[in-house]
Amino acid sequence: MRPQIVLFGDSITEQSFRAGGWGAGLADNYSRKADVLNRGYGGYNTRWALYLLHHIFSLGLEKPPIAATIFFGANDAALQGRTGERQHVPLQEYKENLKKIVQHLKDCSPTMLVVLITPPPIDEDGRMEYALSLYGEKAMKEPERTNEVAGVYANCCIELAKELGVPSINLWSKMQETEGWQKKYLSDGLHLTVEGNCFVHKEITRVFDKAGLSAAELPFDFPHHSEIDEKNPEKAFQIQCS
Repeated sequence: MRPQIVLFGDSITEQSFRAGGWGAGLADNYSRKADVLNRGYGGYNTRWALYLLHHIFSLGLEKPPIAATIFFGANDAALQGRTGERQHVPLQEYKENLKKIVQHLKDCSPTMLVVLITPPPIDEDGRMEYALSLYGEKAMKEPERTNEVAGVYANCCIELAKELGVPSINLWSKMQETEGWQKKYLSDGLHLTVEGNCFVHKEITRVFDKAGLSAAELPFDFPHHSEIDEKNPEKAFQIQCS
């Protein structure tokens, strides 16, 4: 069975298998080498994600995933008293929930590469424009998320990664290093454009490569066609599959 890489997160992960998505890019990278599984759940926060852990990452598997990305926080950081308040998770609980997720994955496999990814920055004007396009006069009068608060959650995620000794990607910080990031990387002030997806794909690939999980270094599951002798095809499969 091929190794598995699990992408666990909210809508930004769920949408990652769309055309040009960062998850689709990873699946292409690891084609014939590892199965990339999308376990993204739109609207979820870390509190609700805990209920999924034992279903997605079962203990006692003979071959647990070799790697997992944990990409939550955009919904946890929704503001109280605004339209997204039902998704809000207090900062300390967010940190504790992430810690429980990481610890569970390490219980599944101490060697599993676990990568924490922060929420992206928030383009507040973009969120308002998007709401107006959907709801017109009934649209929210204030953004349900702010970039400042998203940054607080992002820093908390990075802090936890350091405490647990796992790699992390600070999207909130890195994306804002690019001029015009608001429209370049975000389609509606929160979710990713094609360029945003490319950015995430590049960052994850960098972390995987550094951890020794470069797609180029992993073996194919079955022989390349050039290794198959048309007169004696069995030989190639005996060598690879024995």
